[in-house]
Amino acid sequence: MTRVSSHSAPQFAAARAVWQNLGLPGLIDVHTHFMPPNVLRKVRNHFDALGGLWPLTYRGNEDECLALLRGFGVRHFTALSYPHRPDMAAWLNGWAGGFADRTPDCLRSATFYPEPDAHDYVSAALQAGARVFKAHLQVGGYDPRDPLLSDVWGTLADSGTPVVVHCGSGPEPGRFTGPGPFAEVLGEHPRLTAVIAHAGAPEYTAFLDLAERYDRVHLDTTMVFTDFAEARAPFPSDALPRLADLHDRVLLGTDFPNIPYHYPEQLHALAGLGLSPDWLRAVLHGNAARLFGL
Repeated sequence: MTRVSSHSAPQFAAARAVWQNLGLPGLIDVHTHFMPPNVLRKVRNHFDALGGLWPLTYRGNEDECLALLRGFGVRHFTALSYPHRPDMAAWLNGWAGGFADRTPDCLRSATFYPEPDAHDYVSAALQAGARVFKAHLQVGGYDPRDPLLSDVWGTLADSGTPVVVHCGSGPEPGRFTGPGPFAEVLGEHPRLTAVIAHAGAPEYTAFLDLAERYDRVHLDTTMVFTDFAEARAPFPSDALPRLADLHDRVLLGTDFPNIPYHYPEQLHALAGLGLSPDWLRAVLHGNAARLFGL
């Protein structure tokens, strides 16, 4: 059994107090990252190169990060990874499949990139039991409307498999970020089960529009409402009633372990919104439990 630092005990207590006070069995976090070690190392190097703008709080190895999540009370989570070039996604999917096989509380995760064999390896991942996909338009730098992805989106829509899509322009805009390109994908595939990462930051209201227009579009809370995010891309206070109305389609996400603060801060930020206990119960557990049949 992997041991974690005694310094983690206060964090465990702070996280558990939130969901225990709501009478929940724990948390479901739909936006966490487990990757091949060489890929994770490059991700950490990227954040380190920012010169302290995004100091990583958690730097443990795979087993240590798993122990932390479980210590917080996370019952199910994801292993989201994302390619930035061709001939990478199928390899990432193979690694993620092996990770899920040895980590039963992880939702089997997969990804894709616009390339000729994308539909084939996405179909193979689905047949192998993939339950969630990740698309990162900023890091990948690709157009979600690329014809090479048309059958991918269609297959995922038909299967009802959720796709966590980073399509907002935060933290830095990309060529195909912002609501416009992905809105066109939804127009072509209106039954796609999409989870908009970071609630679409910083274009929150535009992505709320999409969630209200398409009943299979969800939002995840990744980093939203934390002090770190509010200083850079504050959520408009007048949009909170709209978020409350989407009580059944907002999901807990955190970006763990690649976050510049302690994990409980995300939970406290959501609890501090002053929305109803039923809303918070749904966000922290119920909505994801229903979406993934947990």
